[in-house]
Amino acid sequence: MFTLPVLPFTLDALEPYIDKRTMEIHHGKHHQTYVDNLNKALSGFPELLALTIDELLSSVQKIPKEIQTAVRNNGGGHANHSLFWSLLAPGKQTPGEPLKDAINQRFGSFEGFQTEFTKAALGRFGSGWVWLIVTPKKELEIVSTANQDTPATDGTGYPVLTLDVWEHAYYLLYQNRRVEYVSAWWNVINWQEAGKRYASAMK
Repeated sequence: MFTLPVLPFTLDALEPYIDKRTMEIHHGKHHQTYVDNLNKALSGFPELLALTIDELLSSVQKIPKEIQTAVRNNGGGHANHSLFWSLLAPGKQTPGEPLKDAINQRFGSFEGFQTEFTKAALGRFGSGWVWLIVTPKKELEIVSTANQDTPATDGTGYPVLTLDVWEHAYYLLYQNRRVEYVSAWWNVINWQEAGKRYASAMK
């Protein structure tokens, strides 16, 4: 059975950028619901419960059709949120080597990367996610997915960084002002974890 991961920080650790009440609902309610619904969908398929979440999502087209949508949506929600929590941290960080060099080379500068990533976050219509990925060609790219889709489901690449732009991620504090939420998020990125993920993807 899949379980809700424990947050690597306290619920109020990201304030004032992400508030405690939002974290309580986002992690404890929304994410828990994805976990519960995923387990419910898989309850009659014990062989699928033996898979990791990444294995499950990467083979979603091969699983029984009657649960494909539930697994894609709820499995994606579980995977995306689990990754999102790991890439947040209190205290502003900056990218370390070699990720910093790769960002500068690909986007011209860190500021250029911020501009492109923010543009993708604001340009995602409705609910979804924005990602910095390492493609199969070992190149950095910014991509966006709708709803709870993930790079794992379409094979576009390995996620290094992600941002949740569903309204439930920010509405209590920022209401409809997604631009303020995205701006605030840059202050709570766990660049140390992103650097580890980049290094792993480049092996």
